[in-house]
Amino acid sequence: MGSKIADWLDERLGWRSVWEAIFLRKIPKVNWLFTLGSATLFVAVNQAITGILLTLYYVPTPDHAYNSVQYITNEVAAGWLIRGLHHWGASAMVVLTVLHMLRVIFLGTYKYPREITWFTGVFLLIIVIGFGFTGYLLPWDQKAYWATTVGTKIASVTPGIGDWILRVMRGGPELSAVTLARFFGVHVWVLPSALMALSGLHLYLVIKIGISEMPGKDD
Repeated sequence: MGSKIADWLDERLGWRSVWEAIFLRKIPKVNWLFTLGSATLFVAVNQAITGILLTLYYVPTPDHAYNSVQYITNEVAAGWLIRGLHHWGASAMVVLTVLHMLRVIFLGTYKYPREITWFTGVFLLIIVIGFGFTGYLLPWDQKAYWATTVGTKIASVTPGIGDWILRVMRGGPELSAVTLARFFGVHVWVLPSALMALSGLHLYLVIKIGISEMPGKDD
């Protein structure tokens, strides 16, 4: 029965070829350094799941944001665990992404024919940093407020367009309810959409082109 259902689905979806391409493909002999990309993907999934759970209780307004975070941490069942996984997962994701890219640089796996894979990885790093920056303001406490004040102020020193960038980031000259709403929107809608699109392309290229072998003694 199960085999017939699988055959029926395969005729219509071609799932077996997809399964073979992803999970049964041949890969060269590598070491644990090559698992950094998979580890980053695992943390990204953790961030997505815990982030969705946090939005069920978080309120992105100046008069409720801090209290909602405290409610999640102290009142919601396992809220402290969910918030902790999301908080530390953000740091882990940055560290793992950087380590993954350093491995690619040191082993020269960004070279032909994997240049586009490398470019997508660079943009993914920028997105990950964007997650960290926009998420830092959301607790709306003193540390988050002043850190974001300094962070957005740095952008204002950009020659020619610095003041414009500052106003776009803050939604005005100063941090306000608009800033919090803007950071929240970017954090839960814009960046996740970009992350999913680029991650899909990145994984497609990894599967399509494959990963490089470990450098030999003669390389």
